[in-house]
Amino acid sequence: DRRLKFGGHFRHFVAALLSTMDAIASAEYSLGDVGKHCVEGDLWIVIDGKVYDLSKFGKVHPGGIPPLVDPTVAGKDCTELFFGLHRASVLQEPRYAKLQIGVLGKADLAAMAEAMDKNGKKRKEKSNADIAFPYAEAMGSWRRFSPYYKESHHKFRAAVREFMDKEIRPHCKAWDDAGELPTREVDKLLGDAGILASLVAGEEGIGDLFRQHGITLPGGVKAEEFDYFHGLVLSEELRRGIDGCYGVGDGLYGGISIGLPPLLKFGTQEMILKYAVPCIKGERRICLAISEPYAGSDVAQIRTTATPAADGSWHVSGVKKWITGGMVADYFTTLCKTEKHGSVMLLLERDDDKGTVTTKPIKTSYSPAAGTAYVTIHDAHVTEQNLVGKVGMGFMQTMANFNFERWGMICGGNRHSRMVLEECLRWAALRKVFGKPLIQQPVIRYKLAEMAAEIEAVHSMLEDLTFQMNNMTPADINKHLAGTIALLKYKQTRVATIVSDNACQIFGGRAITGTGMGYVVEKFQRSFKFQAILGGSEEIMADFAIRQAMKKIEDLPARL
Repeated sequence: DRRLKFGGHFRHFVAALLSTMDAIASAEYSLGDVGKHCVEGDLWIVIDGKVYDLSKFGKVHPGGIPPLVDPTVAGKDCTELFFGLHRASVLQEPRYAKLQIGVLGKADLAAMAEAMDKNGKKRKEKSNADIAFPYAEAMGSWRRFSPYYKESHHKFRAAVREFMDKEIRPHCKAWDDAGELPTREVDKLLGDAGILASLVAGEEGIGDLFRQHGITLPGGVKAEEFDYFHGLVLSEELRRGIDGCYGVGDGLYGGISIGLPPLLKFGTQEMILKYAVPCIKGERRICLAISEPYAGSDVAQIRTTATPAADGSWHVSGVKKWITGGMVADYFTTLCKTEKHGSVMLLLERDDDKGTVTTKPIKTSYSPAAGTAYVTIHDAHVTEQNLVGKVGMGFMQTMANFNFERWGMICGGNRHSRMVLEECLRWAALRKVFGKPLIQQPVIRYKLAEMAAEIEAVHSMLEDLTFQMNNMTPADINKHLAGTIALLKYKQTRVATIVSDNACQIFGGRAITGTGMGYVVEKFQRSFKFQAILGGSEEIMADFAIRQAMKKIEDLPARL
């Protein structure tokens, strides 16, 4: 009873406090009122018609006190100057939003609007952040109609975007900057929302598993109708939803997206129930352990060795390197070699206590939030039940998912490039140099056009490729589209190089600054090269694509 009574009082207190804060924030002031507060320790400003009290903020202002007491700022409307130095999202952060004490009176707002009209300036009904910029979305900019997308695709996109914008995106930069590994609470959010399930919703027979365990997909999409265009939409929305923080994305879902499919494809029903279902629900984590210090793209050269025992179990020793999500993984889908039986795929469980399967972080150029790990496997005992697939087929089982992994990287990678293009368009429209907006410089428009043309070219080929995949079996995809997927992966990472280069030149010093207006570009130019290496390097992709294309005609006589 006491707890109930306290809870009621607390709710009334919070409601009263919020009501008081709303009343304070809606108080009206004139420009004359604001102008009286223009010195250090007693300082007000106006931004977008809202009045902020910065009297106690000077000492914690990242840029120091001098910019705040500048005569064009203190006691003035400094909207244009503010948005030239800060992202619009800054004012939505609670620590800054609480500085608002009121709004500008209607008379002053009308006078300011009239003055802008006289000066020939357009009044902005929307902020730069609210405007839909060209080429910012694959659909809706110039692609108004498409034969590829159905209502379920649009509902699925809307549901994933809503979840990411509410639960994930607001925190990504802080997680990325701090290098924080994903928590179990966030894992559970992703599981409950059906995001983790969506990563494997295309696997054969997965619908029955989902129904048995009460697992649903975003937007009410059923597993049976989930196709490769749903997968494309998912990759795009996940990359957009991590706010340009590639490392956070890899930490949140990178490991499970490549570690779980082999288990679902080749594992026994018992393995799927014991290991896969908890991962799909966000209760456990899994990763793919293939790469080694001795073998990157050349998977056949791995040295991690599995030795069979008389009872059917295995003893495994070796090391794995650059394992995405390894630092937070409970399970490791691991490729091993044997002395007499070829390659095998085994599911290893973390064992920090005995020291048989342990991890330590690898420092890379993007965030530690990715959980990139060096995995040490020292005489780990693996039961017969944890054999994934068949003995001697480990390498082929690994390769079975490579094309789909590469396709997913293309989807997410090109969306990341599109995000950077949007940042550049917004910045060029906002930034003023030599008395006019940056967008009025022909050389800047050329760089923007180059980026847009390359990104749209990749996307058009990607949609065509995805359509072909929708009309093929997985076996046919691996047989007929492996070279095309490799070619497009090569093209996408080459385009990302152009985007990074041009974006850095457009943003200037802000492109190499980890905070402020250019942080999306700064993070991109530190991470875009990952996709040019992971899943097969550019050179290997290009070579493989042409070898595959020429395979059927290389023995035929050719004449010019």
